[in-house]
This record gives sequence, structure tokens and C-alpha cells, in this order.
Amino acid sequence: MSEQELEKISKITNREFLAKWAIDVNVDPYSIPIEELDPAHPSLFEHNKFMPYFDRLRDEDPIHYTEDSMYGPYWSITKFKDILHTDTNHDTFSSDINNGGIRMSGRPTESPAENSPLYLPMFIMQDPPKHEEQRMVVSPSFTPKRIRELQELIRERAGTILDNLPRNEEFNWVREVSVELTGQMLATIFDIPQEDRYKLIHWSDTIENLSNPDFFETPGEGFQELWKCYEYFDAVWKERQARDVPGDDLISVLAQGESTRDMSPNEFLGNILLLIVGGNDTTRNSISGGVLALNQNPAEYEKLRQNPGIIPKMVPEIIRWQSPVMHMCRTAVEDIEFGGKLIKKLDKVVMWYISGNRDESEIARADQFIIDRENPRHHLAFGFGIHRCVGNRLGEMQLNVLWEEIMKRFSEIEVLSDPVYLRSNFIHGIRELNVKIPG
Repeated sequence: MSEQELEKISKITNREFLAKWAIDVNVDPYSIPIEELDPAHPSLFEHNKFMPYFDRLRDEDPIHYTEDSMYGPYWSITKFKDILHTDTNHDTFSSDINNGGIRMSGRPTESPAENSPLYLPMFIMQDPPKHEEQRMVVSPSFTPKRIRELQELIRERAGTILDNLPRNEEFNWVREVSVELTGQMLATIFDIPQEDRYKLIHWSDTIENLSNPDFFETPGEGFQELWKCYEYFDAVWKERQARDVPGDDLISVLAQGESTRDMSPNEFLGNILLLIVGGNDTTRNSISGGVLALNQNPAEYEKLRQNPGIIPKMVPEIIRWQSPVMHMCRTAVEDIEFGGKLIKKLDKVVMWYISGNRDESEIARADQFIIDRENPRHHLAFGFGIHRCVGNRLGEMQLNVLWEEIMKRFSEIEVLSDPVYLRSNFIHGIRELNVKIPG
């Protein structure tokens, strides 16, 4: 990263920036004038105080404009059907990185230059036709046939992980199980040495901690770490290109794909990071969230103990309840009247999946965790339309297998303390979940 780029994103430290935008997370959101409501502040998510903000917005102002925030002005879309409409109308609501991309901080008038280390295009931040061209390259890696091929490997690994857990001792479920299982899966689909899976976890964590002063003094330090990911996978890429027989791992697939084999370093890194986060954060946090939800709802845990056969229904309910990706952003490409509001061209629009998944007008008893719902896949957690999560079935399979193996071994996983959440409004992440397995 050049000195100029480092200077650009290091003029103010993460701690100084957060201090400038500090809020009292204990303030009742119903006491705030609704035009001043800002549901996106990361401290609300770190302290698990965000849900009342969305409850109020769904009831009083489901398409809500926040004029002043640390991310600039933005619209919040909080009801299920409005989110579905936004997500499936890519002609009106763009994901393209040059229009601001899928993050709240992205702004079309402030996009970094294409050769900047801060410019990381990826296929989820592309509109058609490029989005389809690149997505089609990786989609065959997540077919039902490929997932079935991986299932027994996942079962074997899950069993080994669970069998090595301590009994009657406190430990962090996130680190010992959630991170371990998803890290092993990532290393497999990239076909890299298993001992390197911790690098993948580190780079995945880095993305969500770029602005966290507990990890990096400035965002620039975090971006320097991310470019180490490029250095690692550039070597892997060159090795795959030199093979006489093409492989079927994700790096080989990208190296062979007509629309991906000539990617710039920035685009290559962007797509690698997308696959790392998509393969790690969503499944990992659903694994942790499921243990937490069952402990918070003991009647549902007892229901599971009495009938482990409901695991296939429980898994999508866990994913809905956790909503591991809490939002995605779009940018309006034209003025549009939506829900009685005028969204102007180039306005940032935030689809709050985690809010839509609590919308009582669309999901019966949405504020309850119910592991035997009749239609458990009726949720927004994987997105909709052309950007629907390409690896959703792989994630569900890992959760199904893990819970089958858990119920063969343990009648209870007891949560001992409140979880420690990630400081992020994007990934609904659990950093620590201290548990004990009676034995």
C-alpha cells in the first residue's frame, strides 16, 4: 500500500473516529425523535441493543431516512416485503462498487481509484452482466452433488471436534467449534493446507475489524493485513495455473474461468475475500447463534431433545433468528417513489435483513424462536434475487450435520455467560460464547 493511500485512511485513528460518533447505547430509541433515529451505529450491535430500533421503524417508519451518521445519509428498509422488492430490483438498486457497493461506507462520489489498495471489486459488488459471468464460475462448486460429496467429510470432522471437547469445564464454543469446523471447510474448498486455515480466519476477522481500535489503530493497518491475503493466494494461483491437470477447488476454478482468469490483483483479492467471508462468517455465527438461542429458549431445547428429527427444520430457523448477514446496501440509480418516500438517484439504501426476519406481518410469531416452523425457509437471511447467497445449501448442510452429531453425544450444552458480540452492523457475529458440557 502506498504512503499516499495509507495517509488517506489514517488521518484519524479508529478510536478518535468512534469517540467523535459515540452514543449512549442505553437510551430508549422510542425517546429519540424518529427523524434522528440512526439504527446503524456499530455500538448498538456490539451491546445487542439494536432490535428495539428496528421494532420502532417497522411500526412507524419502515422506509426511513437518516440524514446524519458516521456513514453519511442513508435509507433504512426494515419490512420483509420492502426488502424483497429492493433486493430483486437490481435495475433500480445497484450493487456495483462504482455506485457505492454493498457496504454503508461506500459512496459513488468517493470511490477509490481502480488501482488503489482500497478498491476491492468482487462479483457481489457487480451488476449484470459481469455479476452473472463471474458468479457462474464459482456456482458449480456449490451444486447439490458437490455438497453431498462433502457431507461425510464434514460429519467426520464434526465428530472429531466434538469428541475432543472438555466435559464439565468452561470453554469458548466459538473458538473450539464454530471457528474450527468452518475453518477446516474453507481450507478444503480452497485446497490449501489445513494448518493455513487460521490465516483464512484471521483475514475474515480483519475485514469486520478494520475500524475496531481493539484490533487496528487505523483502517490502514487492517488493509495492510488484507494485502497479505493477496500475497498468499497469488502464490496458490500461480501453482494452480502450472498444474497439468486442472483442479476443482475454488482457486483452480477461478484460474480457469473465462471471466475470472484475467482479474486484476484488486479484483482477485476482492473475490477471494468474498469467498472467505461467505464461507466462514455466515455458518460460523449460525453455529454459535444456535447454541445461544436454544439456551435462551429451554422449551425449544427440550423439544429438540425429544425429537432430533426436527433438525432440518431447526437449522433454517437458527439462520433466520441469527441473521448472520444483517444487511446489504444498494444505491438508487434513479429517482424512485417507494412507500410514499422519494428516494433520489445515488442515495444509499440499506436492506436490514435482520429486521425483515422479525416482521410479524410476514412471519407468524417472528419474535419467537420456534424450531419446528411449518415454513422455516421463509426468511431473508440469504438475500434474494441475483445476489442470493451462492453457498447457502453448503452452510445449511454443515449446520445439519453438526447438530446431528451434537445430539448423538450431548443432551445439553450450557451457556455460562452473556455472549461477546462483534462490533459490526454487517455481520451478526459472536466472538465469545462460554459454555460447559455436563458429563
